[in-house]
Amino acid sequence: MDGFINVLKPTGLSSHDVVDIVRRIFKQKRVGHAGTLDPAAAGILPVALGRAARLVEYMEGADKSYRAEIAFGYATDTGDVYGEVIERVENPMLPSEEELRSVLGHFVGEIEQTPPAYSAIKVGGQRAYDLARQGAAVEMRARTVRIDQLELVHADAAHARILVDVDCAKGTYIRALCTDIGAALGLPATMRFLLRTRVGGFMLADSYTLEELAEVRETALCAPDTALDLPVYELAPQRTRAFYSGLSTSERRVELAEGCYRVYAEGVFLGIGRYDAASREMYPAKAFPPV
Repeated sequence: MDGFINVLKPTGLSSHDVVDIVRRIFKQKRVGHAGTLDPAAAGILPVALGRAARLVEYMEGADKSYRAEIAFGYATDTGDVYGEVIERVENPMLPSEEELRSVLGHFVGEIEQTPPAYSAIKVGGQRAYDLARQGAAVEMRARTVRIDQLELVHADAAHARILVDVDCAKGTYIRALCTDIGAALGLPATMRFLLRTRVGGFMLADSYTLEELAEVRETALCAPDTALDLPVYELAPQRTRAFYSGLSTSERRVELAEGCYRVYAEGVFLGIGRYDAASREMYPAKAFPPV
């Protein structure tokens, strides 16, 4: 049984907890997930079964969308409400919605972001959150991330909270974004809630709760190739065996952008190819020969 499932992860469960539950539902050992969600967050968690687990890395690279609630007036060491308060101000005042939108606009595009210390990023071979929990001083390096859209959904001045929608690229930490938005407003800030609403082509409206998944089972499966948000490349049928054998194919017919492609021959999914624009060669990255 191969394919991806668009799972709606509830709060309180880790991504690994969800994988364990899916493994029991389908009685299948080979199960993985793309794009870790913190236990406190809810939303889309793509889960891969069988051979689809080999494609997780391409799903993880997909753009994502979130809805986040930001509380102003206090900050925590984790960047969310589950950490220890490290800064607090009394009676925080939010600016007008017009000013809020103006500040949010400064975060759209490529920005420098410092990931939170409580994150899965490795520092010196160890997870940053493990070092932080041990009380070690963790120095996180800033890196470039991309925010495609950051919209104000609602502002609650009485409780000093706002709700925002975020479209972003891989590697963006929403907790860090919330903290940075607070800093731009001159206020400590904390992410109060996070819901992931999109991963590539997986949308919230099409996701399955774990309870629904136990009922519909195989009906929830998406074919491994159709779940990936990658462009399509049609290989000449006579080059199929070469692709499966790891041999590249010259492309002189059309101009292609460098990167990864879903490769097909006469409608059959062959695997993932990587196109090198300099040599104009399509190289097999992951072959999926028929079983």
